[in-house]
Amino acid sequence: MGKGGMSQGGAEEVRDGEEENMAVWLVGINSLKIQPFKLPSPGPHDVRVRMKAVGICGSDVHYLKTMRCADFVVKEPMVIGHECAGIIEEVGSEVKTLLPGDRVALEPGISCWRCNLCKEGRYNLCPEMKFFATPPVHGSLANQVVHPADLCFKLPDNVSLEEGAMCEPLSVGVHACRRANVGPETNVLVMGAGPIGLVTMLAARAFGAPRIVIVDVDDHRLSVAKELGADGIAKVSTNIQDVAEEVVQIHKIMGTRVDVSFDCAGFNKTMSTALSATCPGGKVCLVGMGHSEMTVPLTPAAAREVDVIGIFRYKNTWPLCLEFIRSGKIDVKPLITHRFGFSQKEVEEAFETSARGGNAIKVMFNL
Repeated sequence: MGKGGMSQGGAEEVRDGEEENMAVWLVGINSLKIQPFKLPSPGPHDVRVRMKAVGICGSDVHYLKTMRCADFVVKEPMVIGHECAGIIEEVGSEVKTLLPGDRVALEPGISCWRCNLCKEGRYNLCPEMKFFATPPVHGSLANQVVHPADLCFKLPDNVSLEEGAMCEPLSVGVHACRRANVGPETNVLVMGAGPIGLVTMLAARAFGAPRIVIVDVDDHRLSVAKELGADGIAKVSTNIQDVAEEVVQIHKIMGTRVDVSFDCAGFNKTMSTALSATCPGGKVCLVGMGHSEMTVPLTPAAAREVDVIGIFRYKNTWPLCLEFIRSGKIDVKPLITHRFGFSQKEVEEAFETSARGGNAIKVMFNL
């Protein structure tokens, strides 16, 4: 298991007068239970954090519905959750940068720092990554977790704990914008107006993109995107036959060339649209992972020197996310549409709300 804790053995017992640490365990398909979660004592460079805000991610819902997400399979009960912020309760003997009482946002992945990818700074690709709620590592939807201090980022005074938890999904958008070199001369197309599409749109704006058009099949999500600052919206179908005419529609709404397209859905149709809509010499960044394999018009895109880039999670994004939120360049608060407490009934309701979609964008637990 990661630093977060363990299911049995090797953990400190509950001391007299201390509350028992409880967590939300995924125990089977569509089955979550609040059960005890034993934590290890913090190592010299670790901190113990009391969780205060934890968001539900699409991957959490995937695990709940299928006990797997991509190639990661849940084989034994696992604590869920990874979008989180909380308050420091205890610091390890060597921790110099944090104190008990500090409010922090947690970056959920612990890399090895020894492999070539880590040494090159691309630690998000570390093969030994221990990431909250990615089996077999436990997550953070718990009263408390233990985590490395260098992955806990102090919140500015004007940034709430909920906003701190939103740094995790926002980091995906920030990392995507960095990979695609978004700037003040980059007109951006976003395929998909779900939570990740919306944070990618917000990040692109903060990076200086002058014009952003967002595309979806759902009217409500498009209206939310418009409220959050999209310059143009386009409703599309799920029919692959419609790509050519929808590209014409997208170009008309954009009114200028599409320099970078972000596919935040990851389906045959969305990727085909992105490749076709992007200008010669532009970039398509695949963010969403809807289909593990796709059939797309790659040859004509290659002939126009359209670069296709991928992203996996993020790296070194928390300081920038916190600065964007602190300065008001990005407002994540409107993305939080539903809030729940930490009881068995509310946990089940929260996951049902998130899975249902509808008008839910980000569902947040307040612990």
